[in-house]
Amino acid sequence: MKTQSLAAEWAPRVLSVLRIVAALLFMEHGTQKLFGFPASANPAPAFLTLYWFAAVLEIVGGILLVLGLFTRPVAFVLSGQMAFAYFMAHAPRNFFPVLNGGDAAILFCFVFLYFSVAGGGTWSLDHMRRRGTGRRA
Repeated sequence: MKTQSLAAEWAPRVLSVLRIVAALLFMEHGTQKLFGFPASANPAPAFLTLYWFAAVLEIVGGILLVLGLFTRPVAFVLSGQMAFAYFMAHAPRNFFPVLNGGDAAILFCFVFLYFSVAGGGTWSLDHMRRRGTGRRA
């Protein structure tokens, strides 16, 4: 099989796998903040605080991304959230991301930015909805 045909066939599938894995990891941050699972030193933030909103976005946005539903707008919002989180919580600690604990926030930011452009891939509800209406994926 030629490399180009292999890439054309598998790229949308691997995009879906990346979306699902990234979303599951992202949701874990939200469940840790909101529910203390996995165990956290600071579970259950005060209602309607910035930390609470971040947790809700991480859980709800993560679920939507796992399903591949409204992938582009959700990923765009979550990318912005991660940029905001980096500059609010991590950058003031140190210039270097590996020292300020912000490397995950930067990575999530750019992965989500990619999803906002590329979409959810073949294995997504967005793709199924487009296929059902005859629109191009």
